[in-house]
Amino acid sequence: MSNRIVPDIGIGKNLRRLRKNAGLTQEQVAAKLQLRGISVSREMLSQMERDRYNIKVSILLAFKEIYRASFEDIFKDLP
Repeated sequence: MSNRIVPDIGIGKNLRRLRKNAGLTQEQVAAKLQLRGISVSREMLSQMERDRYNIKVSILLAFKEIYRASFEDIFKDLP
């Protein structure tokens, strides 16, 4: 069983908005993820924000903590 969310609906725009609202760069988010033991590069974050990368559930949970966001924030304005 895969632990990835299949990107049939893009959340990249919301992830970018949440990161910017948190006042963080992609490099800073990548560093915070690495401190949590999640190996993600700035380039991978860029791909996630452009809906070109399947996001692992563990990364999604880390985004929720780093951005101090709710799942409603992450999935805002989706059909």
